[in-house]
Amino acid sequence: MRKTLIVMLKEPRPGRVKTRLGAGLGLVGAAWWYRHQVARLLREVDDPRWRVVLAVAPDNEGLTSRIWPSNFMRLPQGSGDLGMRMKRALSTVGPGPVCLIGSDIPGIRKRHIADAFAALGASDAVFGPSEDGGYWLVGVKRGVPHGMFAGVRWSSAHALADSEASLTGVRVTRVAQLRDVDTVDDL
Repeated sequence: MRKTLIVMLKEPRPGRVKTRLGAGLGLVGAAWWYRHQVARLLREVDDPRWRVVLAVAPDNEGLTSRIWPSNFMRLPQGSGDLGMRMKRALSTVGPGPVCLIGSDIPGIRKRHIADAFAALGASDAVFGPSEDGGYWLVGVKRGVPHGMFAGVRWSSAHALADSEASLTGVRVTRVAQLRDVDTVDDL
C-alpha cells in the first residue's frame, strides 16, 4: 500500500487563520506568516516515499485556490468539528497507512514523517504530541478505528489524552514532540 500524508490547511485570509496569533501580530501579519509557513512546510514534506494530499478549507475556495501548489491532490475538509474533519480525511484517502499533520508546526522535517510511518509498522495508530497537550500528527495503519476522536476536548490541554483514550484495543505509539504556533509567544 502507498503511504499518504494529509496536510490540513486553510485558505490564508486575514481573520480566517491564526486568529490567536493575529491578536498579537495583527490579522494580516498572521495570515502572511501562515501562508509562508505552509509554503515552506509543503516544500519540506514533499517526498517520493509518500503521496501528499491537501485537506483544504473552505471547501470550494480551497479546492480551486492558486495559492497552494497544483501538484498535490486536494480534498475538502467538509463540515463538523476538528475530529470529524480529520476522520473524514483519513477515511477518504485510506485504507492506509495514512498520517495527517497540521500546517502550523515549523519544526516538521521529512525524518519526522518517516518516523511516524515507521511506527505504524508495529502499531495501529501514531501520534506526534505537541507541547500544549495537543498533537501535530495522527496516523493510522489500516483505516480509522471505530470511535476514534469520540469525546475529545479540542483546543485544550486534553486533546492528545482524549484522542488516545478514544482508541480502545488499539496499539498506539508516540513519535517526536514538536511545537505548534498559536500565539506570538510561540513564535
